[in-house]
Amino acid sequence: MTALRARRAAAALAVAAALAAGTLPGAAPARADSIRDQQQWALDAVNAPAAWATTRGAGVTVAVLDTGVDATHPDLVGGVRSGADFVDMGASPGDPQWAAHGTAMAGIIAGRGHGAGRDSGIIGVAPEATILPVRVLLEDDDPQRDEARETRSGALAEGIRWAADQGADVINLSLGDDSESAHPDPEEDAAVRYALARGAVVVASAGNGGESGDPVSYPAGYPGVIAVAAVDRSGSPAEFSTRRWYATVCAPGKDVIVADPDREYYTGWGTSAAAAFVSGSAALLLAAHPDLTPAQVRTLLASTARNSPQEGRNDALGSGTVDPAAAIEAAAGLAPRPLEPAAEPHGAEYFGPGPRGEDAGPDGTAWLAPVSGGLGVLLLGASVALMTGRIARWRERIRRPAAEPGPPLR
Repeated sequence: MTALRARRAAAALAVAAALAAGTLPGAAPARADSIRDQQQWALDAVNAPAAWATTRGAGVTVAVLDTGVDATHPDLVGGVRSGADFVDMGASPGDPQWAAHGTAMAGIIAGRGHGAGRDSGIIGVAPEATILPVRVLLEDDDPQRDEARETRSGALAEGIRWAADQGADVINLSLGDDSESAHPDPEEDAAVRYALARGAVVVASAGNGGESGDPVSYPAGYPGVIAVAAVDRSGSPAEFSTRRWYATVCAPGKDVIVADPDREYYTGWGTSAAAAFVSGSAALLLAAHPDLTPAQVRTLLASTARNSPQEGRNDALGSGTVDPAAAIEAAAGLAPRPLEPAAEPHGAEYFGPGPRGEDAGPDGTAWLAPVSGGLGVLLLGASVALMTGRIARWRERIRRPAAEPGPPLR
């Protein structure tokens, strides 16, 4: 899986491992004041307006590990902290290949709108939360992406640790690798555990391999991560959304309106967008109940999800569509648990293939059972050999629609 970026020439955006998003073929231009109307269905789907009666996310910091965030975008002004760049190459602010995907995700999480009464543009799930931008990727069309792939393969792990050290309450990872060479990376796994131990909730996109065999994606597959699948307007699983044991919850990931540094708005789709909706939901929950641990946040979001599958959970939807309002209510009176020290690094048995069919078990946790030690050692060794060249796969590719798209939304 790769990370979503916006291709302005095609007016397209894509999200997670084959994750793609873009203007719909023949889409008519939209007036600026209609953007809010067009995005409302997704906010309603996660019941954000009901949660706003309690909180809008003030006091919570969400780290967006991505391609950068345009802090000057009208919908984000005043809501973005100074961040860090762990790629340190490629496009710069103002270049057309900079921060498209990251800006789109930041808008979904904490967009504030603009204009009189902030009634124009994008409103995020947690519009009073603060974004901490952490650049760990280059956009797919950045001329230096191949060089970055060779020299910045550890950026994601570094970025996760840095975000946790800066006090991020939520870490949004709208990215992943589900390529044929994808594998658990010990450094990234350790970084996720470090962040969880520091009290940061970690959210990742499940992947966009639903039409190509549902390949396992990382970091979604790491223990403790809230992995997010995508649904459409009807609440049905999006065809592209990866179906795997690690799916925790789902959120809108199709026909989602996103902001872009070029000051246009686009219709996007993919599990990257779904993950951003859940990061915003986690921010609302933590704003209302700041002492919750990451494990409690994960449990609350899963146990209060709406439109749950008949069996309670499945690989396509997780436990259902995230509902921060219900989670906030359920958390009332819940005693926070003390954080536990991060577990020791996983042994060889961790690096297994994951569950297969009925072996997954009803709770989807059987993948943690021991597997062949020899296979684990082999994959652990391979992870070292494959460390270089990973950075370019940590972004979501753009697919040009079959028909030439219409103009971007305005």
